[in-house]
Amino acid sequence: MTDTRLTELEAAAEAAWIFALPLIELAGARARGHAATGAPMNVFSPMRNLATAKARAVTTPNNDTLYSSAQLDLAAGPVWIEIPPSGSRYVSLALMDAYTNNFAVLGTRTLGPGGGRFRLVGPEHGAVGPETIRSPTRHVWALARIFVEDETDLGAARAVQAGFRLQGPDAPVPPPPPRRSDDWADYFRGADALMAANPPPATDLAVLRRIAPLGLGEGRFDPGAFTPAEAEAIAAGVARARQGVRGGQFGGGRVIAGWSYPDASLGDFGQAYGARAQVAVAGLAALPLVEATYLRAMGESRGVFDGTRSWRLRFAPGGAPPVDAFWSLSLYEITPDGQFFFTDNPLGRYALRSTSPGLTPLEDGSLEILIGAADPGPERQGAWLPAPEGPFALFLRAYIPHPDLLNGRYLVPPVEAI
Repeated sequence: MTDTRLTELEAAAEAAWIFALPLIELAGARARGHAATGAPMNVFSPMRNLATAKARAVTTPNNDTLYSSAQLDLAAGPVWIEIPPSGSRYVSLALMDAYTNNFAVLGTRTLGPGGGRFRLVGPEHGAVGPETIRSPTRHVWALARIFVEDETDLGAARAVQAGFRLQGPDAPVPPPPPRRSDDWADYFRGADALMAANPPPATDLAVLRRIAPLGLGEGRFDPGAFTPAEAEAIAAGVARARQGVRGGQFGGGRVIAGWSYPDASLGDFGQAYGARAQVAVAGLAALPLVEATYLRAMGESRGVFDGTRSWRLRFAPGGAPPVDAFWSLSLYEITPDGQFFFTDNPLGRYALRSTSPGLTPLEDGSLEILIGAADPGPERQGAWLPAPEGPFALFLRAYIPHPDLLNGRYLVPPVEAI
């Protein structure tokens, strides 16, 4: 056995672990969703309430929209999708392939207020007519978002949610995948099965050639075929991949005035495999930037804020984020493995948005959001975003952003310590 062979295997394992991570994470979300709701394939499972601190199935949930989620299997035939008329309400249905790329977003931005009916087919089926959409992979995650203005609007939002419909053949629920924390043998066995069911596109050929020494993608991966020295090299490559994703070394965005702006590939990643893997862990199901732009406040250190201190985000008069739909600021606690979930607080408030009734302009016309564990008192409580007495993260979402936000002519002001 040559040193070259071991070096190739280590590099292949590192690249393959990163390449397959979105497959594993999305399949894990599918398994958790089925375990929680019992929903079969090709059927919507609606969340009838806004996400709270109890929502732990998918990292970085929003508190702005109702969700309806469906896991689709197109192997047995097409699935018909109906998007209801929504009027002035923001709605979207993101269609994500097995690698977490959004290959279509149907809703307010792309359809207008009138909705529509579409035929979704798999990669091996014919596609005819303007109402037909072809998925790059057999497995698809369909995730609908329906904006809720405030608690009084919940009933009307649910009525729109009920108009999202699917019609398709019965399909078995795939078995649960391994976890990203599992050893390399189980991880790559699961990745191999998922890649066989959802072959990568030709545009991934370069990375597929790099990972070819592992023999992934045909459903016949055999960890026992490697010698102890080769297995050690594979384990070393996986360890390096894990460290890279955990350490955020594939970031690719830019930091300006205290905010991390996303890379242009977000939501439809192309060959940005490292960024795709990091988003699968920290922001699974992120939309493309033209649909929703996500920014993370950088805080005191790498996006972490201290909840024992008081903070504020102030928009100058007329300086709120420019959007055609709405914007929101969400606060999350941070888990040890780098995921984000809402945290319990006295108000049950997890976000403030452009439509929040208590977020009213100050005398000079500015908007100010107060952030921290200390209650600012009844006069300012409507503008308070409660934080834990510990580390937290802030994310700003801008739905259907104006070009000025996308091209950098508009910059979000920094979050300041008070």
